[in-house]
Amino acid sequence: MDREKVCRLLRLGLEKGASDIHFQVGYLPLYRFHGELVELRYKVLGPEDTEEIARVLLEGDGRLPEASFSELDLAFDLPGEGRFRVNISRQRRCLNVVLRVIPPQIRSFEDLNLPSALRQITGLQRGYVLVTGATGMGKSTTLATMINEINRDRRAKIVTIEDPIEFVFTHDRSIITQREIGTDTSSFPDALRAALRQDPDVIMVGEMRDLETVDTSLKASETGHLVFSSIHTSDVASTITRLVSFFPTEEQPQVRTRLAENLKAVVSLRLLANKKGDGRVPAVEIMRSTRSIQECIKDASRTAEITDYIARGRTEQMQTFDQHVLDLLRANKISIETALAAATNPDDFRTRLALDGPTSEAGDRDEKTLDPFEIDSDERF
Repeated sequence: MDREKVCRLLRLGLEKGASDIHFQVGYLPLYRFHGELVELRYKVLGPEDTEEIARVLLEGDGRLPEASFSELDLAFDLPGEGRFRVNISRQRRCLNVVLRVIPPQIRSFEDLNLPSALRQITGLQRGYVLVTGATGMGKSTTLATMINEINRDRRAKIVTIEDPIEFVFTHDRSIITQREIGTDTSSFPDALRAALRQDPDVIMVGEMRDLETVDTSLKASETGHLVFSSIHTSDVASTITRLVSFFPTEEQPQVRTRLAENLKAVVSLRLLANKKGDGRVPAVEIMRSTRSIQECIKDASRTAEITDYIARGRTEQMQTFDQHVLDLLRANKISIETALAAATNPDDFRTRLALDGPTSEAGDRDEKTLDPFEIDSDERF
């Protein structure tokens, strides 16, 4: 498999709107659409195919193929067409390659169907903001949109620290420095410490992975910077618990106080199948810092109360998952089945639906979507 064929396989994912591409020995190429994996009728891949794909990706990233690695993370560009976040790993002495497709353009809040409250969060001048969710729920895309909103809205120095760099920003009103782990710096904590000496207004850290990264990013927010990051947690309450758990038990009360003082917002994401079945829409839980929520963060026994305060805080631009799921259902964007499956408490959700009366099911799945790979491999390859 030569470079041109590899690029065609990647280009197909861009053209069809895939979110991920999988190349694994013994399988056809697999493309993920709206959460589902679809096979390309091409050919079953052998060890030499995935090795050649890896070689093309490594050379495109400016790295020499090496036989010694077990796994690698990198980014790959198709100039003028698209960008990919790449993971190369070994299994049973063969190479696996998985690519996350990064859209060529950073999309707006409206394009992504994200609540307007997120735009208000980008207006903060200091503090700690976290975007959370499971893998593939849109954390990186949402962070990029928020950072780009700042870029367009005000004059600021923005430093991003990523592993690898995903979205590439174009300077607008702000000046942006993008640093990549392994290429431009050795680790998130080292890059964070260096960033504090680079006169930043805004720092974006790709992911909270360890105690040192969490501690250093908190220190950055304590010194007057606006810090954005992501973490793999499902909702606001679990985010607080997860952050605190990075630290030794004896330090956790102090950490809770630091979080209460500096955590300004948490945005938690889940992607749900839309009503037509041809895409997904985000359900978003949003927490903004209030005095009551600060007290719940400080006291471990009250963490579970945070969701109740979020539910009461719609005037402060807060919302729980279930509130937003109900909004999406009322707007006819998702089906009742999807809403019930996504609800945190399905029984309470059913009760709420019964009190609100019937919901329109107009237009439910009246369009059929085509198999994105209804093409013969010979047409392209």
